[in-house]
Amino acid sequence: MITHEPFDDELKAYAELVVRLGVNVQLGQRVVIRCHPEQAATARALATEAYRVGASRVSIDYRDQHLQRAQVEHAPEEELGRVLDHELAAARSWGEDKVALISLTGNPNPTIMEGLDPQRLARSTPIEFIKTIMPVMTTNQIAWTVVAAPSPGWAEAVTGSPDTTRLWEGIKVAMRLDQPDPAKSWQEHNALLHLRRDMLNARGFDRIRYRGPGTDLTMGLAPGNAWAGGSVTNADGVEFLPNLPTEEVFAAPDWRRVEGTIQTTAAFFLTTMNTLVEDLRLEVADGTITSATAARGEEAVRAQFDLIPRSRHFGEVAIVDKESAVRRSGLVYQDMLYDENIGSHVAWGAGYPFNVPGSDRLGPDERIQQGLNQANTHVDIVIGSPQVEIDGIDKDGAVTPITRGDTFVLPTA
Repeated sequence: MITHEPFDDELKAYAELVVRLGVNVQLGQRVVIRCHPEQAATARALATEAYRVGASRVSIDYRDQHLQRAQVEHAPEEELGRVLDHELAAARSWGEDKVALISLTGNPNPTIMEGLDPQRLARSTPIEFIKTIMPVMTTNQIAWTVVAAPSPGWAEAVTGSPDTTRLWEGIKVAMRLDQPDPAKSWQEHNALLHLRRDMLNARGFDRIRYRGPGTDLTMGLAPGNAWAGGSVTNADGVEFLPNLPTEEVFAAPDWRRVEGTIQTTAAFFLTTMNTLVEDLRLEVADGTITSATAARGEEAVRAQFDLIPRSRHFGEVAIVDKESAVRRSGLVYQDMLYDENIGSHVAWGAGYPFNVPGSDRLGPDERIQQGLNQANTHVDIVIGSPQVEIDGIDKDGAVTPITRGDTFVLPTA
């Protein structure tokens, strides 16, 4: 098997971007890196860079997909998805210690769960662990980011070859590492996302509508919604980028005010079910997904809906235009961190409290009552394309174009 890692200076540049810009590691801070064993080379490079900028302690939390498969195949029913006390204590400590959290994505074993019982696979999801860490992340109590880690298995799924060279080339473009000054390029891109965020907030739209082949979806925005995009600031005033790369501006829908039909325009990987989903079609009424069909992965989608409460409601509406560097990279990554950034999208599951200022001081039930959905999942699905038009609708029904032909055309208010 032929495998190639990037040259040392390229991996070092990647780690510098993630550590210094992604989570913005502070002097004396503890850093946690979550990854699969196959992603160890990237994790180690990140750990080295974190220590280089002054981290006090770096730990790597490995999650083994082979172990999960063995559990689904052989473990007693009552053990599926059970989380041990020390694992929950470790997750709680992330918020208490204000760690910088880096999660690595890019599935190194895309087919490993094939042939398993979807119901047992769904029940193997560590719900209690997710319930513990989700509030810490979605309210930005800590600095956190999600970034990719190439591996032969992921490369083969994306490019047809286990040689990671082509995958790394795509990631370099998406991460703007192909630019003469990547840090400056990110500063300019971040400023553009902030400008679009501010333009949308100035408009104060009541609803967002997507219209195109197979899609006619209207999403009412949550009361007090504030659009976001690019960098955010955590509870300690540290600026960070939750996703690297990122091309979106996004808002929180009012989960009760979503109506219409959805046709996905890109395949996506349903992480909790380790399943690729293609050609998904959804029907939504009174804020609830009432029907789901797909050319591939339909049973996995339905299993997640059945397993996770409130996963049939929406938590995000996002706009991405054709200038996306991820799209420019020319690859379909079969990983939502990247593939959500090739086009405009929506997400079922949890909404982000920072999209509704003040909701971070509320409990989950209170947020739900206000219209901000809360769930132990967040799944982005791309529904944008050059044929899909996005409009903003005022409370009085006035319609303003936001995108046409996948170009951001919203005029200044």
